Amino acid sequence: GVFSIFRQPSNQIISWSFFPNFLWALCSGFDTPLSEKKSDNVAIIAYCKNTFNCFDFLFILSRDMKLESDGILIELKPFNERDAIARIFSRDCGILIGLLRGAVVAKKNRPMVGQVGNVVWGARLDSQLGVFHWESERNLAAGLISNQTGLMLMNAAFGLLATLLPEREVYDALYLKTLGLLQSLQQNLFSEYLNWEVSLLHDLGYALDLSRCSGCGGTQNLGYLSPRTARAVCDKCAMPYLDKVYKLPLNLNITKRFLESVCVQQGVPMPIMRDILKIN
Repeated sequence: GVFSIFRQPSNQIISWSFFPNFLWALCSGFDTPLSEKKSDNVAIIAYCKNTFNCFDFLFILSRDMKLESDGILIELKPFNERDAIARIFSRDCGILIGLLRGAVVAKKNRPMVGQVGNVVWGARLDSQLGVFHWESERNLAAGLISNQTGLMLMNAAFGLLATLLPEREVYDALYLKTLGLLQSLQQNLFSEYLNWEVSLLHDLGYALDLSRCSGCGGTQNLGYLSPRTARAVCDKCAMPYLDKVYKLPLNLNITKRFLESVCVQQGVPMPIMRDILKIN
């Protein structure tokens, strides 16, 4: 393993490689036996006090990172003549980014955007790019080859996922909805894509509420949507703000406005495929 020593209070980091015998010698200074330390996929953390000239040290034993889950291949960009940088939306780990070896030159079982399968991401350190082992089970994009609209909706959805979702944050419900979306696009169900964007906005902190008026609490004549609160507004309460509120029913132009707000907050541009999408 590799030890990183945080020397307090300067917090300077020095990395050392230790042989096993020396490792056990260091462990003898721990207040708690190493066998009783709590561990996870990232590190075994132990605190050593009054050692090395009476300084306090924090020892972190790094372990190889390995994440495994089911996932959807949403982005693939060439890295060199043979390999590609892949972005996979996984069920248990969220967005994963890593190197997919041989993806550019593969002639058999070639990775393609829209595939669903099992992914294993591995790296020596948590901060490294990592390498994928990808086993495709089926390609949900294959049925959209002759469906231009379906391909546009799929690419728009993948672009939003790749741009707006943080890495390694679990979105299991959104993952299941994305799987359902890919299956429904073969039938040109535009309403499913609209519902998917509403779910995406919900997970990003913009939960649309169309159940009651944000001004008076009424449930009748809800003809508008407030861009500030993302809640419905009745016709009476919306009268002074007709130039600011959005006219219902909900459509992709309205959800695009909220997605633009998210992009501005995160400091990223709107994905091109979503920006050119204009389907009511």
